[in-house]
Amino acid sequence: MGAGFAGIPLRELGLVILVAAAITYLTTGIIRTLMVRYGRLDEIRERDVHTMPKPRLGGVAMFSGFLGAVFLADQLPALTRGFMPITPEMNAVIWAGFVIVVVGALDDLFDLDAITKLVGQIVGAMTMSLLGLTWTILFIPFGGGTTLLIDQFQSTILTTLFTVTLINALNFVDGLDGLSAGVGMIAGAAILVFSLTILFDQNGAVSAYPPAIIAAALVGICAGFLPHNFEPSRIFMGDSGSMLIGLLLAAASTSASGKINMSLYGTVDMIALMSPIIVVVAAVAVPLLDLVMAVIRRVGRGASPFSPDKMHLHHRLLELGHSHRRVVLVLYMWVTVVAFGAVSFSVVPPAFALGFTVVGLVLAALLTVVPLLRDRKAGKLPQSSMKT
Repeated sequence: MGAGFAGIPLRELGLVILVAAAITYLTTGIIRTLMVRYGRLDEIRERDVHTMPKPRLGGVAMFSGFLGAVFLADQLPALTRGFMPITPEMNAVIWAGFVIVVVGALDDLFDLDAITKLVGQIVGAMTMSLLGLTWTILFIPFGGGTTLLIDQFQSTILTTLFTVTLINALNFVDGLDGLSAGVGMIAGAAILVFSLTILFDQNGAVSAYPPAIIAAALVGICAGFLPHNFEPSRIFMGDSGSMLIGLLLAAASTSASGKINMSLYGTVDMIALMSPIIVVVAAVAVPLLDLVMAVIRRVGRGASPFSPDKMHLHHRLLELGHSHRRVVLVLYMWVTVVAFGAVSFSVVPPAFALGFTVVGLVLAALLTVVPLLRDRKAGKLPQSSMKT
């Protein structure tokens, strides 16, 4: 094992993050140059916040960074337990990622319709499940707790639904410069921390290596893309990037929660027992909330759940009076508090974890309403607040 706390390969996973970031950063610059040279710029749509045409296809650079990081991880003795022939999960996520990025790149270049994209997402998710990265254990916490083993058909359905949901959640939240990349990086970091606790608690269990590697690579590609994408951005990740982030979050989450027997954690308290599921849900809670609200809103007015609008969470924060950058930072804050608040219950005593979470939520709420309070004090309200 590499240098790390109690045998955890911290040095190797740190190298994975750095390589993913470096390759993504360099490749993004190359793709941006090519897209600009050949005039493939994103047209301004009614729901868009940006006002200048910019290239998309950043997801291709992110996938290049992911592939480079995974190749490196496979060469490091401390991380080989996460690869074939010990486990097929890394091969599964690579091929699923390839499918998703191809579908996303075609949409970035030719604007596919929603149904075609959905079919592509389902194919990518099923590819991941059928190649071996799938839910095999489902823990039911009621009645003393029961661990269910699910068959191939059930696991494929569950994995596909879970994956497609996360892909669309991250796709929906991709509406401001730096938002999806930042959310993906924070959520990936939360899952990485949780995976490291599993490695420590279970003395280097094989099942904890793939989620740690996937999450580390995800953190790296998002960090490498952010300098190009943070407001004012020079390139967009496009659907090829946002869908890739959703897939990788689903893959890391499935690998972390879908194979680990939670009964090993004991029954001292329910939060610790359910920590894998809580961390996974918390890490993507904000984009999932946005997705659910969008579907309810659109179906309620008789429109398609895939029809675009300007009523996402980031649009509402802009209406409150936040600047573009401040909206992104506020959403970063919410995702960080919720995701790492959940992780903290499996790392530190519950009292400390609860205190951290409560303080974080209060700070996030205050940062969210500051413009509204400021405008009320000045005797004015945002236009959306004055409508009756």
